[in-house]
Amino acid sequence: MSKKVLITSRSFGQVSDEPLNILKDNGFEVDFENGKYEEEKFLQVIGNYDALIIGAHEFSQKAVEKANKLKIVCKHGAGTDNIDLKAAKMNNLRVTNVPAVNSDAVADLAFSLMLDIARKVSFAAGEVKKGVWEKTIGIDVCYKTLGLIGFGTIAKKVAKRAGGFGMKVVAYDPYITKVPAELAYVNLVKIEEVLQQADFLSIHVPLNDETRNLIDKKQMEMMKKGSFIINTSRGGIVNEKALFDCLKNGQLSAAGLDVMEKEPPTGNPLLVLNNITILPHIGMYSKEAINAVSLICSQNVVKVLNGQQPENIVI
Repeated sequence: MSKKVLITSRSFGQVSDEPLNILKDNGFEVDFENGKYEEEKFLQVIGNYDALIIGAHEFSQKAVEKANKLKIVCKHGAGTDNIDLKAAKMNNLRVTNVPAVNSDAVADLAFSLMLDIARKVSFAAGEVKKGVWEKTIGIDVCYKTLGLIGFGTIAKKVAKRAGGFGMKVVAYDPYITKVPAELAYVNLVKIEEVLQQADFLSIHVPLNDETRNLIDKKQMEMMKKGSFIINTSRGGIVNEKALFDCLKNGQLSAAGLDVMEKEPPTGNPLLVLNNITILPHIGMYSKEAINAVSLICSQNVVKVLNGQQPENIVI
């Protein structure tokens, strides 16, 4: 009997057939979920599969317990906060992710959001479409101070882009003690110093117990009046109630978000504000990144189902 692979990531293989062909060429039977399973149905069928390639769909303790044939869960992306890692580990289930190959795509988007909210690009474009021809006044990005919360792969690439704009860059990361030689202009400082110095604050940490609500009202009030926040990491790191208040009262000029605590953010008060750009979690959605992530997921499935070690082991 052929081994079965379930794909719940909607972006898997969107760019080319190669990732899917890798699975089929190895004799695997492949099913695409394509949004057809509610949680109850997913729990009913997951026990039939040997491998799962997952996007944003939650993989809960209940799912782990039902997945008695499953050997590997491949996250189609970097963040694994939607996977119950503790339950997976207790059930000897291999979990992998793809943390690096989408870093340029996410860094590009983070910098794009910075430019967008600084010059009010999305707002001005929306006004023109409504028939309003008014000049909007923004601020320059060049020579300003960029503050980075987290200094991993994506943050380093954002810092590299900032260097091209002549920006001063300060970063906080408790797990990083030195910067690469090519980023010698980046200063590692305490989080309080990042908050106090930044004209633009960009978030680049995973969501976990340490980072949930890391940027709350207290932290926003430590920032310069009229500064900006960009988050392409995960919703829940920036407290949305505090963000709403600080955008309303002028403590923050604007924010650019690619992530929300609840996605989609139906009914979220932030949606009514004119000084925020919210995107539908498209950080890794470049053709190059999607294809690379899909290929690595397929290769990891093949390796594990053939008794080999995969890349990027989470547990």
